Amino acid sequence: MHPIIFFSNMDFSQSNLFGYIEDLQELTIIERPVRRSLKTPEEIERLTVDEELSDIERAVYLLSSGQDIQGTSVVANLPVLVRQNPAETLRRVLPKIKEVLHVAGVEMQLTAAVSFLTVLQEESVSTHTYSHSFLHIILQNLEHRDAGVSNAWLETLLAVIEALPKETVRQEILNPLVSKAQLSQTLQSRLVSCKIMGKLANKFEAHMTELTKTVVLPELVELARDEDSSVRLAAFETLVNLLDMFDAGDRSQTVLPLVKSFCEKSFKADESILVSLSFHLGKLCNGLYGIFTPEQHLRFLEFYKKLSTLGLQQENGHNGNQLQLQTLEQEKKYISVRKNCAYNFPAMIVFVDPKNFQLELYSIFFCLCHDPEVPVRYTMAISFYEVAKLLNSGVYTIHKELVTLLKDESLEVLDALVGHLPEILELMANGGENSGSESKLLSIPDLIPALTAAEQRAATSLKWRTHEKLLQKYACLPHIISSDQIYYRFLHRMLTIILTNNVLPVQKAAARTLCVYLRYNRKQEQRHEVIQKLIEQLGQGKSYWNRLRFLDTCEFIMELFSKSFFCKYFFLPVLELTHDPVANVRMKLCYLLPKVKSTLKIPTDKHLLQQLELCIRKLLCQEKDKDVLSIVKRTVLELDRMEVSVDAEQLEKEKQQNEGRPTNINDKMFEKKRRDSKTSSLLAKSITLSVPGSSSGPSAGKEDKKSKLVRSQSFSTQALHPKYSNIDKCPNKSSNTGYTSSVSGMGKSCMLSFSDDSFRTHSNGHSGNGTLTSSSSRSLFNSSDQKNSGNKESQSRRMSIKNRKSNS
Repeated sequence: MHPIIFFSNMDFSQSNLFGYIEDLQELTIIERPVRRSLKTPEEIERLTVDEELSDIERAVYLLSSGQDIQGTSVVANLPVLVRQNPAETLRRVLPKIKEVLHVAGVEMQLTAAVSFLTVLQEESVSTHTYSHSFLHIILQNLEHRDAGVSNAWLETLLAVIEALPKETVRQEILNPLVSKAQLSQTLQSRLVSCKIMGKLANKFEAHMTELTKTVVLPELVELARDEDSSVRLAAFETLVNLLDMFDAGDRSQTVLPLVKSFCEKSFKADESILVSLSFHLGKLCNGLYGIFTPEQHLRFLEFYKKLSTLGLQQENGHNGNQLQLQTLEQEKKYISVRKNCAYNFPAMIVFVDPKNFQLELYSIFFCLCHDPEVPVRYTMAISFYEVAKLLNSGVYTIHKELVTLLKDESLEVLDALVGHLPEILELMANGGENSGSESKLLSIPDLIPALTAAEQRAATSLKWRTHEKLLQKYACLPHIISSDQIYYRFLHRMLTIILTNNVLPVQKAAARTLCVYLRYNRKQEQRHEVIQKLIEQLGQGKSYWNRLRFLDTCEFIMELFSKSFFCKYFFLPVLELTHDPVANVRMKLCYLLPKVKSTLKIPTDKHLLQQLELCIRKLLCQEKDKDVLSIVKRTVLELDRMEVSVDAEQLEKEKQQNEGRPTNINDKMFEKKRRDSKTSSLLAKSITLSVPGSSSGPSAGKEDKKSKLVRSQSFSTQALHPKYSNIDKCPNKSSNTGYTSSVSGMGKSCMLSFSDDSFRTHSNGHSGNGTLTSSSSRSLFNSSDQKNSGNKESQSRRMSIKNRKSNS
């Protein structure tokens, strides 16, 4: 025997459905003072159970003879018991819970409502079993004397209705519900009935309409006239939800008079319904549209206008604390009403017809966009896109309000508007009467200052997510305004954000938007200026943070631009970061290298492929950071598996040119390239890589062999810059396979080991001395040999001989 230990896995994750149920999370706190207060053996005995009991037996025991708090812990643990042993839990534990709930306190009732809902959501039992076992318990507790408990069970039932079959709902819920909606029943019973009827509105389809008409509608009409305002409100909301299920006769003879009565009384004797009425007014007006007379149509429109400005012309003549509190409470209600009017504004445009917008609703639209309260303007910003779509060709009439909301002092309003800003601006640019490309800005003269002011305001705030979102959406501007306007007002601002902002997502958003601007800029001078700044201020920036952002920007460029564009302007600047002093930069570069290689095309970019291979070799030889070196090795294998795109047309053209050219011309051209490379400090001007091929067979077969050869010979050979011709052997690094090839760079050479067969070199008969020979017959040159060399084979042979001599 030992003192009972409460279940530690009590799950109250559903407590958000019932605000006050959060107090249950403090049950563990109750345990401590109880234990401190236990002093007598009798009290200890009452809270102990046999440790040999199973979970089911312990639960039954505690529900039968335990304390209230112990029973509550069992009820909280019900979902766990159902998962572990559903049959025994339903047979033995659930009947005990049903029995105890009749006399249980508020805590256990609330806990049971949550647990029952959790069992449903976890689908631990079938729907049929749940309906048979749990539904009757839920229905029995709906009319609990405590309003909080009743609402908790009601929320659980409404969730259950969504999951149950329609026939079960009709038999078990709807039919008993009708009797409980009678006026002779208690207030709580009538109120619960109204709410459930509203939930059932969308559960039944057309074949249930007759039942709704003959049974539900009369009950709702009676409840809508109830003496209690909360019942009347519930009945009204249910009527709105069921509106689509009523035929024209019911709408005209029953629903419309009832709605008119609600509207007339709302300002006089029943202000409590104003908030609900304003929220549902758009649905009501459009749902009853077909039965309105012109006079009724105008009356409902005027009613909406009155609600839209409710509280804005109130007099401030009240004194005294009590009156002031009442006024503040009333002001909150009026703000909610105007917010609901903003929410319903698109529906009211449909009600009056968009062609009548300027005459009938523009003044209200203006007032709501300039409302003194943020929640109202926020709602207008959210619905602005819907309004613009409805107005279509008349969208130009609301451009001033767009500027107003862009300049709004609240970032919440700006954030709501920015969500659909690209779509709104496109409608503004193309939907109005002035849709010509030259007159885009004429209809919105203040747009650009408003956009720049909005970005500056977001940048100086602490809400970086709004700033990031805004920068992302500003990528739409090339479709809206001219290239010059973007260049002078936005493009350089994006570069400044990349250089100075401290938030990484914001910097990346600015970098991508800048690349979009660059993509649509057709002026070469402006393009070259931006490219130069990206390379100098980011790629060669003093801060390693800027160099990291340069690599991010290059990723966006590869995404948005052609491969040839990237190779022309950014390929070599990216490779220069191989020598970056900061390990994080080199590491990020290694991750990017596969994408970089994918931009190459042979034979056009064969010299760039050569530089990529050289950079990888240098990283393998010279990298000191263990993490970077590990990534380099993985990247080497990934790069070697990649195929390089082959430009067949260009390859055939070069082949034809080479076949028709005398050998001495080849030698002269090669010598000229060599001389040029001696005076250049760039690796891009080193000796051009020759792509070998078979001398026989169809041209298509040659191209295929060349393509495969480019992959298989990756990193196995290199062409050396003349000033790096001094080849020394360095200690061989360990490898799983022992395949080695000697490479050199920056005055050093290193024996590299690879685990791929493509790195294997041919043995020359001298163990321990690796030589740079390959199937591609690429040659190594030093400065003295190049001057007198006659052909590539003799040069390679001489280099091998010199290496052997030096080793001996």
